[in-house]
Amino acid sequence: MTERSVSLGDTPASPPTHAQMRATLQAYVDRINAGDRDGVLTLFAPDAIIEDPLGSPPKSGEEIAAWFSDTVAFKTRIQPVAPIRGSHANAAALVFDVTFQPPEGPRLLIRSLDVCTFDAQGRITSLKAYWGPDDLEPAID
Repeated sequence: MTERSVSLGDTPASPPTHAQMRATLQAYVDRINAGDRDGVLTLFAPDAIIEDPLGSPPKSGEEIAAWFSDTVAFKTRIQPVAPIRGSHANAAALVFDVTFQPPEGPRLLIRSLDVCTFDAQGRITSLKAYWGPDDLEPAID
């Protein structure tokens, strides 16, 4: 097999290993389920961007901190429905069901696919959540 040069876009000079990316996404699940807002925030690079859902205004900086405060307040639970997937670059994906209790109305369920990119330290630099209106429904507990 011959080596060839492949353009990987925004891949960092020293990309994280697949094990690092998977560990970060597993920690994301575990810390959200534990209600550990500060622990979740440590998984993100300082200049990270979140688009949840994709097509909504991107969140960064203090917006991300406020968003995860709401995540904890809404008693959010994440249940992966497939193994965490790696890539040939600095990205990995998590397929899951998420349930949460907004301030008003019923507990809700979203079926989501999050695609994240990572820096060389394994921190999330971007999170894009793929879900649409048909993926949101009342949760059945």
